[in-house]
Amino acid sequence: METIKTKNYNKTKLACYLGFITQAIAANFAPLIFLKLHTEYGISLGQIALIPTAFFLTQLVVDIFCAKFVDKIGYRVSIVASEIFSAAGLIALAFLPDLLPSPFIGIMISVVLYAVGSGLIEVLCSPIIEACPFENKEATMSLLHSFYCWGWVGVTLISTLLFFLFGIDNWKYVACFWSLVPLYNIFNFVTCPIEPIVEEGKGMTILQLLKTPLFWIAVVLMVCSGASEISMAQWASAFVESGIGLSKTFCDLAGPCLFAITMGICRVFYGKFGEKINLVNFMIGSGVLCLFCYILASLSKNPFAALLGCIFCGVSVGIMWPGTLSISSKKIPTGGTAMFALLAMAGDLGGSIGPSTVGMISERAGDNLQKGLLFGGIFPILLIVFLVILKFYRSKEE
Repeated sequence: METIKTKNYNKTKLACYLGFITQAIAANFAPLIFLKLHTEYGISLGQIALIPTAFFLTQLVVDIFCAKFVDKIGYRVSIVASEIFSAAGLIALAFLPDLLPSPFIGIMISVVLYAVGSGLIEVLCSPIIEACPFENKEATMSLLHSFYCWGWVGVTLISTLLFFLFGIDNWKYVACFWSLVPLYNIFNFVTCPIEPIVEEGKGMTILQLLKTPLFWIAVVLMVCSGASEISMAQWASAFVESGIGLSKTFCDLAGPCLFAITMGICRVFYGKFGEKINLVNFMIGSGVLCLFCYILASLSKNPFAALLGCIFCGVSVGIMWPGTLSISSKKIPTGGTAMFALLAMAGDLGGSIGPSTVGMISERAGDNLQKGLLFGGIFPILLIVFLVILKFYRSKEE
């Protein structure tokens, strides 16, 4: 019988890395062709705006589903299904709009398919890595989440290059090209070792988690993490375009890509040196830096200084999401799948609340995006406050 020492957990790590790259492809490919879908199929911009909404809502439903049923279905079946759904959605995006009477319905079915895959990846890859016998779990978790950043950068740059070389009219071939990543990763997840995150029957129920004060602290941290990250990431392109007056193509690349690169650098840095750093203190420092970046971006009269605030915000938010998962896993070791699923749902909720709040405040301020971003600083402030509460809670326990 194969023992833990002889199992190749590096294969598990590779599969989860590619899983996060798959999630980045699912989340970031469609926005690159929004305008093309609008012109090719005559779909209104209002309908186009429903695409990210459908993606987000589907992920929320999947988070809830995972909390209830993944342990019964099994991790391997569920994570393999995530890659199948992701590949099917990307391939369907290339064909369904032309096959169905309504192209918009075909697009929405495709989005829901790959959003199911993305949601499963979001919930399952973190506990799969957490269950592996790696020496420094916190650093490994941070490094894992960096691959979402590299996938985000990769899908943006490579897709833009392919559109430039072969024309945007060939976007369907590019969609099929990206489906090769999850198709290949099916084999990895079928054959890699996967350990249970907790012993069968010993994981906490949702009700038990809801009665745990530390879990609620983690929920607030995840909401603030998602809001701090996605608010700046989603508005970075528009902010760069309006504040500096550069072309939209350049802004689509410069804003989000530089943000993703700095976020990935932060996660790689903690993955490399995390064992020497106090995670909670590092997250508090990140929260302070994040607040400074929001203030710099929103109040600076110099447009390039404001751009630096946008870019370096990526550094500040890099550790927030994986750091909260690591703290939760360490302090609530029997939280199991339910905990990871509910925390993912909290992060997604923050990722929805944050950008919409910034947008609404900007609109009320006469379409002044800087004022909207200034209000977005409330999220890193709340993050800092609850990390201090966490430190107090931990010292009281000890």
